[in-house]
Amino acid sequence: MPMEMGNGTTVQEFILEGFPASQHLGNVLFLVHLLAYLASIAGNAVIVTIICADSRLHTPMYFFLSIFSFFECCFTSTVIPKLLVIFLLGRQTISFPACFIQAFVTVFLGAAGFFLIAVMSLDRYVAICKPLHYPTIMSLKTCFLLVTACFALAFPLITSPVVKVSQLSFCGRHVIPHFFCDLALLIHLSCSDSSSTERLAFVVASVILLTSLIITIIAYSNIVVTIVRLPSAKEKKKAFSTCSSHLIVLSLMYGSSVFIYVKPKQTNRLDSSREAALVTTVVTPLLNPVIYTLRNKQVHQALRETICRMKISR
Repeated sequence: MPMEMGNGTTVQEFILEGFPASQHLGNVLFLVHLLAYLASIAGNAVIVTIICADSRLHTPMYFFLSIFSFFECCFTSTVIPKLLVIFLLGRQTISFPACFIQAFVTVFLGAAGFFLIAVMSLDRYVAICKPLHYPTIMSLKTCFLLVTACFALAFPLITSPVVKVSQLSFCGRHVIPHFFCDLALLIHLSCSDSSSTERLAFVVASVILLTSLIITIIAYSNIVVTIVRLPSAKEKKKAFSTCSSHLIVLSLMYGSSVFIYVKPKQTNRLDSSREAALVTTVVTPLLNPVIYTLRNKQVHQALRETICRMKISR
């Protein structure tokens, strides 16, 4: 519901500032981001399709990968279409309800994504450190429960701060210096006392990031110890190759998040935060399919066989 302003009127919409320094390159930026967006959606869709179609990939590792690829499609589709409209048509306005829906979906998918990364780390831990018990521990039922838990845990954690922000009063300037409705920036735009809301958002973000990070660090610490103890270099290389792609994706996600939220305050923070967010919403979803197909022999082989079958069927 639109928030009342100090002069009695209501905020019906916000203005997404986007990238003001590059507005004269609107058409060029539209084309670049459109191609990146389409490539990202196509790449992640191919990953999901191959995993579903090839029975050899019906394992917990690839099940989680397919869910993660689907999540990437949803996440980038929440942000990029509006950015494309800004570049092409210059329509920077977004309605109050649409803004908070976008803010909720982005932080919800972001939180679920970090929990999913932690679950994928646990999967690699069990596969490498407890290989004999892996099929029993990571059964199909367990995989479904873990994925469900990621989304079920993220929902209540995210709902509370988003609802509190939507209940704040907004008056005066309602320009969001970003290309999507960022929850932290919405809090700063409020003209009411938002200190408690800001603290709540900080605590929730800290819980999500630290919980997933601690689980991931513990899992990979045990994985490293196990790999070091392996007798031959060939076994070490094989064990490490099963989680190398996940490590690269993990580094991209945590690296960009730390850059956005832990970076010290400075004059160009907004510009650099926009660029880091662009990495999270465009570059990372675009690179993930490439990382998993080029660095994973099974996915690479399944992709080649699928392409060959398509050529033969013609």
